[in-house]
Amino acid sequence: MTAEFAAVVPAIVLVLAFCLGGIQLATQNLRMTDAAADAARSLARGDGSDVAAGRAATIAGAVTMNTRQQGEFVCVELSAGSAFGPLALVGVEARAQSCALAGGL
Repeated sequence: MTAEFAAVVPAIVLVLAFCLGGIQLATQNLRMTDAAADAARSLARGDGSDVAAGRAATIAGAVTMNTRQQGEFVCVELSAGSAFGPLALVGVEARAQSCALAGGL
């Protein structure tokens, strides 16, 4: 009984750690989606890209921001490394994209 317990406990801890990491990655992705939407609206209103990048960094942490004009829309793509240690070590990256109508309020 003790040997089986000793073999099962590390496996259970590992599964729980990856479940918690997945939840943390999903939460980070939601924050980044909100930050991308906020940055896109900010750029569409005519604010500078430094203001939009500052807002995105405030909401989502350290991020990389790419912008592009797509017809009448201003689109923002954010990406950042995972905030969860083991996922960050293997290079898992969270990404979010949002677009806003240029000149909108």
